[in-house]
Amino acid sequence: MIIEKVNINNINEVTLTAYLLDNSSAFSNITTRPAVLIFPGGGYYHTSDREAEPIAMAFLAEGFNAFILRYSVGEDITFETSFKDAEDAIAMLKNNSTKWNIDENKIAVIGFSAGGHLAAALGTMGKNRPNALMLGYPCILSSMSNILAFPVPSLDKKVDELTPPTFLFSTFDDQLVPIENSILFMKALSEKNIPFESHIFQRGTHGLSLGKSLTSSGMKSFVDNDFAKWFDLGISWLHKVIGDYEANKES
Repeated sequence: MIIEKVNINNINEVTLTAYLLDNSSAFSNITTRPAVLIFPGGGYYHTSDREAEPIAMAFLAEGFNAFILRYSVGEDITFETSFKDAEDAIAMLKNNSTKWNIDENKIAVIGFSAGGHLAAALGTMGKNRPNALMLGYPCILSSMSNILAFPVPSLDKKVDELTPPTFLFSTFDDQLVPIENSILFMKALSEKNIPFESHIFQRGTHGLSLGKSLTSSGMKSFVDNDFAKWFDLGISWLHKVIGDYEANKES
């Protein structure tokens, strides 16, 4: 595996870290790979390590090349600055698709919480849209601005015909980001006839990440075996949306 870090915005220390799987003759059915661009959460105050490299490692194990964007954060910046980082990141993936051995038509973007807001913004407002959108307990509504580092737009109002198919996962119990954020985004997708799949788990606190002990920081509340199923469900959904590697040889 090759790991490469690229500076996107030197002023705000914005970086894109690429995790690139090796090529091998043992994988004769693989030419280019799908890519996943990861936006960790953190309320736009910081970017969570718990929703960064562990997510990349999980996707790498499924054959994706993975990219983590550490976008601009803090009360001294604006949503527009973070949004530009997201647009620059997906443009960089497309412009370097040959170098990074990725299929520019198979790029998924996944975001968590505030990172989910940024991912949803890219999927609804971006000049370059991803081919698939995955949102984990996302902030969607402008009313969430009161817990974020700066004011944000309501993205259910931005859904259009170019918004990509979307996979949402969240919990009814989330006390920080109310479930209405996901529900109103789903309603907007439905009104625009955008395909989506959603899993609203009954139990689970905010910020579960993979829902496993390895992403729990030792906290029992961040471990939930039911919620952890979102990842396998999401991979199955991605295969429907952007395809899987061919495996049809008899011997």
